[in-house]
Amino acid sequence: MDSILVTGGNELSGQIPIAGAKNACLTLMPATLLSDEPLTLTNAPRLSDIKTMTELLQSLGAEVTSLQDGKVLAMSSHNISNHTADYDIVRKMRASILVLGPMLARDGHAVVSLPGGCAIGARPVDLHLKGLEALGAELELKDGYIHAKAPGGLKGGIVDFPLVSVGATENVLMAATLAKGTTVINNAAREPEIVDLADCLRRMGAQIDGDGTSTITIQGVDRLHGATHPVVTDRIELGTYMLAPAICGGEVELLGGRIDLVAAFCEKLDAAGISVEETDRGLKVARRNGRIRAVDVITEPFPGFPTDLQAQMMALLCTAEGTSVLEERIFENRFMHAPELIRMGAQIEVHGGTATVTGVDRLKGAPVMATDLRASVSLILAGLAAEGETVVSRVYHLDRGYEHVVGKLSSVGAKIERIKGQ
Repeated sequence: MDSILVTGGNELSGQIPIAGAKNACLTLMPATLLSDEPLTLTNAPRLSDIKTMTELLQSLGAEVTSLQDGKVLAMSSHNISNHTADYDIVRKMRASILVLGPMLARDGHAVVSLPGGCAIGARPVDLHLKGLEALGAELELKDGYIHAKAPGGLKGGIVDFPLVSVGATENVLMAATLAKGTTVINNAAREPEIVDLADCLRRMGAQIDGDGTSTITIQGVDRLHGATHPVVTDRIELGTYMLAPAICGGEVELLGGRIDLVAAFCEKLDAAGISVEETDRGLKVARRNGRIRAVDVITEPFPGFPTDLQAQMMALLCTAEGTSVLEERIFENRFMHAPELIRMGAQIEVHGGTATVTGVDRLKGAPVMATDLRASVSLILAGLAAEGETVVSRVYHLDRGYEHVVGKLSSVGAKIERIKGQ
């Protein structure tokens, strides 16, 4: 397996372009199943998860063509020949469950394997199923597969989510666009990726109000048509690269960055002593004079601090002045990067869903192992500021969520290279 070698100590300077959002693109791609006309996505990220979703859609009979070096995805679902999403593909990625709502809405039946993905907590799919049942779906779990049918088509209904779930909101939102009558989703997720999906669906002819709030109303239509839609900027990639000059020193401009996508994160950076300025082309980030200050972080659904930036923020706080407390409220088992940071000299104590980080003067390079997607990049960030060399192994996780991470960081002065596995 490949690994990444990082040599710490360089300040960073320059520009990093931010890709389209993985989590938005993985939601937008299944929307092609709602129409027999073409759907084209621009500003698509070039990641292994996008290839997995492409493979899944193609297995169902959809046509997916990658254009302009992968930045444009041209899709058409005029000939859906298979309604079973097979375990061999679905197990690679949790977002595969998002084909369930669209297939059920358009054709009245679907069989989808229970999904896989990163090993972060339980992440059950029960909210997806309860939401679809509220629209009249008949569901049965059998041999690891969800068998779903709606013989007379889906019907509008009231969906009350007991917990906020991004994926379940997306699945029900897509299904409701073709349901007969009005659907109201209460306690809906408010993430930018939800707003982006609603924008795309409206371009296809859907009638949706309230996206970006906790109550979304959908008036079902008979059919959706084709559209072209740009994928929203990846706020997690944006936040990750904002932390690079914060950790290393220097000044970096993030092209395509928007403060509204990462407002809660920017508040914590400001409190820690990091300057974030809007520019004509994005956001400019630099460390203010002196050492990073400790801050407390609680992960919450949007617009709160994103769980997907918690590991990277921990890497920054390892060398802050004082003691920081990070509380993880979204996923369990999401401090698996802490033992690896401790190998680099960090002082971290984990008790359940809380990590206490006492800042040290300097981290030291060490061989470390990535446990999941965001943990892998947090170890790279820590290595950029560490003394000596850090080797991060099991970086296949990284390829699921970050395109050209070595190229982007080395272009602003980081000493980083990918070492091919034997």
